Amino acid sequence: RRSAAVSALPTVEDVTTRLAGIRARIEAAGGDPARVAVLAVTKGHPIELVDVALAAGLVDLGENYAQELLAKTAGHEAVRWHFIGHLQRNKVRQLAPHVALWQSIDRVELIDELARRSPGAHLLIQVNATGEQDKNGCRPQDCPALVERALAAGLHVDGLMTVGPTDATADPSPGFDTVRTLVDRLGLVTCSMGMTDDLEAAVRHGSTMVRIGTALFGARAPRGSVGH
Repeated sequence: RRSAAVSALPTVEDVTTRLAGIRARIEAAGGDPARVAVLAVTKGHPIELVDVALAAGLVDLGENYAQELLAKTAGHEAVRWHFIGHLQRNKVRQLAPHVALWQSIDRVELIDELARRSPGAHLLIQVNATGEQDKNGCRPQDCPALVERALAAGLHVDGLMTVGPTDATADPSPGFDTVRTLVDRLGLVTCSMGMTDDLEAAVRHGSTMVRIGTALFGARAPRGSVGH
């Protein structure tokens, strides 16, 4: 019997319509929908959603937790998986065969482990541009050294990633501007910033990739029920 979480899955038509809405928001914010990639975040959703996303034309999917990503890889070879959550060094070996882009590299130990376990891997350096103590990411001033370390280790630094303020009432623009400036100064390409609630501000400040979950797939199932 299908679980309640699975029976509430959006249809392919639902996701296709919502994706069109996201692209319209990008355009309304001054971005080119053909140049701002939409990373579909499947975190907290059942495995069956992956097939829905693929059928809707979404190939780049993001996960925050190693266990969930690994559970969803079987039979989904067409997916380009992005790891976007806090990464523990001891998870790199398991994830390495599956991850196309590591979006949350923020310290030297992860760079060194990636170089050992996944030579030539593509990554984004995560920057904490809001100064929140409990937020992952390196300090903006430490970013250039991490980029240099990763390049010296033979890794491909595609760009930078950041997360807007935890406080939804705070203006995300200063942090987004900081990260976009760093992307340009370091000669990088990808600027991953903006989610469902703040994508307009991110696009106005030059985001090239928005990470969207709720606006595409609806509310997430409680953690622990995914895949069951």
